Amino acid sequence: MIYEMTVQVRVSSMVEGQKWYQTLLNREPDFVPHDGFAEWELIPGCWLQVAEGTPLEGSGPIRLGVNSIESERDRLVKELELEKFQIHGREEVPVRWATFTDPWGNRIGFFEYVDLVEMEERVSRIENVMK
Repeated sequence: MIYEMTVQVRVSSMVEGQKWYQTLLNREPDFVPHDGFAEWELIPGCWLQVAEGTPLEGSGPIRLGVNSIESERDRLVKELELEKFQIHGREEVPVRWATFTDPWGNRIGFFEYVDLVEMEERVSRIENVMK
């Protein structure tokens, strides 16, 4: 039985990497067990680890569900000085998505449900698990 998951990205500078991911996620790490390593629990049992080391070329993308891709893109363009990235969608796919890279080449992205009712149902399920 799988009950948790972690995804790791590597950054060449932990100081800059932790700062960048704190801005991306809008909060401090949940766990910093030692130098060169920080973790955020994104939803119960789902952890993003940022570790100091050599980034792996072509890793990702790790896509994060958001309420509004446009709002998050605008925030990151301003706060992290990202280039404005393109948002994609296809009629047969229930989400819109976008991909960008961190300064170390790790591919990150967002997705947003096209059907707001479906998004609200998913968010509600997660909130119920968190209670």
